[in-house]
Amino acid sequence: MASTKSAIRYATALMDLGLAQGKIERLEKDLAYFEQVMHTSNDFRIFLNSPVIRDDKKIAIYHQILSNFDELTMGFFILVTKNGREQLLPEIARQFHRLLEKHRDIVSGTITTSSALDAETKQTIIRKVSASFKGNLSLKEEVDPTLIGGFIIRIDDKQIDASVASKLKQLKQELTK
Repeated sequence: MASTKSAIRYATALMDLGLAQGKIERLEKDLAYFEQVMHTSNDFRIFLNSPVIRDDKKIAIYHQILSNFDELTMGFFILVTKNGREQLLPEIARQFHRLLEKHRDIVSGTITTSSALDAETKQTIIRKVSASFKGNLSLKEEVDPTLIGGFIIRIDDKQIDASVASKLKQLKQELTK
């Protein structure tokens, strides 16, 4: 929990700098690339979290692997590393994207269905659900065949469960009372 709070503070500072310098889109691109590297390279994750590797060596590796980063992003990575908090960089990137969505008035969530939705159906669901939320709704789609039919929408700490599996479970509970 404390690391998440620290990551939020770092992400907020980076967001403020990006807004002040007009580099939000560039920061977004750099951090998305960093997250991709973290996701695809186990060696890079181990390297980043290693307490044995000195800060100056990590910074030299950043310059090689992340050479296309903006000077603001690279300076931020160097600062975080010199502060001994480089293991927070993945969480800082996640928190930055969360703050960026909030800044852009985007509400993110997931919609889980038993089969893939066509564009028209997805837009209809988004239109109906978006009235309950402030901002532009953006739903990532997931497929779970165990739902049988219907959908489950999760946004922050809210959940709308309109799945057939859930309805059957409720019916079973009522019948067994």
